[in-house]
Amino acid sequence: MPTIRPSADLRNNYNEISQLCHEYLEPVFITKNGTGDLAVMSIETYELLAGKIELYNFIEQGLDQVKNGKVKPMKNAIKSIREEIN
Repeated sequence: MPTIRPSADLRNNYNEISQLCHEYLEPVFITKNGTGDLAVMSIETYELLAGKIELYNFIEQGLDQVKNGKVKPMKNAIKSIREEIN
């Protein structure tokens, strides 16, 4: 269940919100006039999410390369690398 706090809590209870973000590794949703406005998270959580997005993008690129025939069998790739080294 997401944690939802009013925007006044950022001013008045910053340390509590920071602790929640670090303890649960998920964003705290901040409302303004009763409507969702911000998502606040720890840097650790942000980096984890950014890393996942980057990984998903690499996987998508790889799948696109397979789909478009831009790959070669691993045996051939290793052979080409060894030839370049020697």
